[in-house]
Amino acid sequence: MSDPATPNPNVEIYTKWGCPYCSRARALLSSKGVTYTEYDITMGGPKRAEMLERAPGSSTVPQIFINGTHVGGSDDLAALDAKGKLDPLLAA
Repeated sequence: MSDPATPNPNVEIYTKWGCPYCSRARALLSSKGVTYTEYDITMGGPKRAEMLERAPGSSTVPQIFINGTHVGGSDDLAALDAKGKLDPLLAA
C-alpha cells in the first residue's frame, strides 16, 4: 500500500484499551501496510454513540469500516483475509 499509485483506503476502527481482538485487527491491517484511523471508545462518549449508530446491533469492539462499509469485527476481518476478499476491499 506504500505505492503512491495505489489508492489509500479509508479504514476506521473503533477500539477499547486492552482489547486483544482490537490488537489482532490492528496487527492484520498493519501487516497489509494499511493506514487506519482509530477511535478509542474505552470511556464511551460520542464516538461510542457514533459506532452504535454506524453498526446497529454491534456493541462489541473492534468495529471496522473500510471506505465507509461496515465489515464487522476482528474475526470478520480475518475471515475476509482468509477468503482472499480483504485485499480487493483495501484496493478499491
